[in-house]
Amino acid sequence: MANPKNIKNIKRVVVSDKHTFYWKDGDWHTHSGVLKEKDIKKSNEIKSHKGAKFKVFDANFLDKLKNIRRGPATLTFKDAALIVFFSGIGKKSKVIDAGAGCGLLAACLGRVASKVISYERRGDFLKIAEKNLRFLKASNVQLKHKDIYEGISEKNADAITLDLPEPWQVIPHAYKSLKSGGTLITYLPSIVQVERTVTEAEKSGFFHSLTFETLFREWHIEGKRVRPKSQMIGHTAFISIFRKV
Repeated sequence: MANPKNIKNIKRVVVSDKHTFYWKDGDWHTHSGVLKEKDIKKSNEIKSHKGAKFKVFDANFLDKLKNIRRGPATLTFKDAALIVFFSGIGKKSKVIDAGAGCGLLAACLGRVASKVISYERRGDFLKIAEKNLRFLKASNVQLKHKDIYEGISEKNADAITLDLPEPWQVIPHAYKSLKSGGTLITYLPSIVQVERTVTEAEKSGFFHSLTFETLFREWHIEGKRVRPKSQMIGHTAFISIFRKV
């Protein structure tokens, strides 16, 4: 993985049978030998000075997302993907996000929505998010140094995502901020938190659409050797979807 201080330079992905490298510049020294900069730049299949074979291709958004500086704990890619899908947002949508954390979810939402406003109360997290969003070129994401528990300034939002320990404190603000039919999504590790959130949301007039968790298991595919991998990403958090009535 690239050094977070230098992530802005990631250009190519170099893959062997066992390892993936994110290249920025210069010759690359691996356990299987040295890869020359000129080969990495121009070729899709290269060999190290020891004869080991590598495939090379241009880095995309997901490759860069894997190399952002994390800092605060953040949600997994499997959860981010489903949050974006179930938000129902499109290219004209305005989204409110909190807390920003390292900016991962805000950047993903920004790939689909027209504008994302991401609230973060902690200044140290805000600095991390700022650097990551610049690196990801998420120019349509606006960071806001404010505690969303205290209120939401924006109106007519299409969706609001809450990765917070007490989202029920935001529910009255969210209801006022969302347009009719707008989506509220919460991300919580404990079902006890979910129960309170659902209760408070329904009291405020939200329709509870669904609550779910996702389990992510990769498979090993090598000729006829086909089997699930021994390790998997199990429970990470509960995602709850609400609609403003």
